[in-house]
Amino acid sequence: MYAVPDQAGKLVVVTGANSGTGKEAARRLAEAGARVVLAVRTIAKGEQAREEILAHHPGAELEVRRVDLADLASVGEFADSLKADGTPVDVLINNAGVMAPPTRMTTADDFELQFGSNFLGPFALTVRLLPLVLAAPGPRVVTMSSGVASYGRIRFDDPQWKRGYRPNLAYAQSKLADLMMTLHLADLARQRGWNLISNAAHPGFTRTNLQTAGASLGRDKPKRTPMNSFGFLPSQPVGPGTEPLLYAATSPDAVNGGYYGPSGWFGLVGPTTTVRPPRRARDAVIANRLWAEAERLTGVSLAASR
Repeated sequence: MYAVPDQAGKLVVVTGANSGTGKEAARRLAEAGARVVLAVRTIAKGEQAREEILAHHPGAELEVRRVDLADLASVGEFADSLKADGTPVDVLINNAGVMAPPTRMTTADDFELQFGSNFLGPFALTVRLLPLVLAAPGPRVVTMSSGVASYGRIRFDDPQWKRGYRPNLAYAQSKLADLMMTLHLADLARQRGWNLISNAAHPGFTRTNLQTAGASLGRDKPKRTPMNSFGFLPSQPVGPGTEPLLYAATSPDAVNGGYYGPSGWFGLVGPTTTVRPPRRARDAVIANRLWAEAERLTGVSLAASR
């Protein structure tokens, strides 16, 4: 098991911290001494997660704050509340996401739900919080991608999937976009001399509620989809599945532009290793175009945030 180094004195923001990999990351970071902000869409679920962590670690420093990544106004309010505190953010973990809802759904800003929640919301949050992040002595931005990014495509002609919605392909696009955002931010850090590590992780095939929660959106009962019905494949519980994320967030060996995931069978399970990003994620021209499009769609830009 990966041993999280001492995190005393650090402020860590974890999105989607009420369950799954987000909750596990929050628990282990708090156990290592970090002050953790559980950034969640539903406060009651965040408070429940906080109480469960405190039951095992009474000294944990945990704070619940609301952010809905499917609502850019909520992202702005959350970022403004942290800026008002004025405390540098040592680590921002973009973990929250939604996976493969069976019918096309939209965010509060009329983006396709996965592109909006998994990419545009985290993009806006990252850029808005960048001044606080860069004020920390050794900051990191860690973004959760997925192995399915390898078959993702950025559909610049129809990124919102208004035509021919395909749940799994829309999910793959959003996770490829996350990885491209990570690598582009890493390039910006190098070009501008920022003392910032921007890296990414993927959990392999980790058993969380992500697979079923997305498939149940818009339905009375969850539907079995290709993403949640591969019972014959090796999978792992949330503990080891969170370790690539924790490694990216805390390991002294994690690097700017790094990508980490399981080392076992087809990258589905096993101890953390360095993963080579898929070729499309390494296309700097497309990444620059995607970043510019994200700035246009969200109205959030580096120039405005600095």
